[in-house]
Amino acid sequence: MPVFPRLSFIVLIGLMAGPVRAADAPHPVCLGKAEQRAAVANHHAVSLAQAINSVRRHHRTPELVRARLCHRGEGLVYVLTLLARNGKVLRVAVDAANGALIKGH
Repeated sequence: MPVFPRLSFIVLIGLMAGPVRAADAPHPVCLGKAEQRAAVANHHAVSLAQAINSVRRHHRTPELVRARLCHRGEGLVYVLTLLARNGKVLRVAVDAANGALIKGH
């Protein structure tokens, strides 16, 4: 009987479990670069610059570390990871439809 490496066993178990649906995913489903451009071009989302400006009205000059445009419920939301002047990392959400900061994210 052949002995499979542990990694092969884990991969085999993962394949048997089937695909992960978006609802089951631990993280939000985010758009790729082409999908992001299309969403902005079709006016389904404000530009990233508008989202960042919205955040800067509430937080003192944060530096953008990461930006993602993701599905949330029926709409889209920018999930922004920022580095504040005091060195703290902030994660904020901006409604992509209107550029408003989402409270309590």
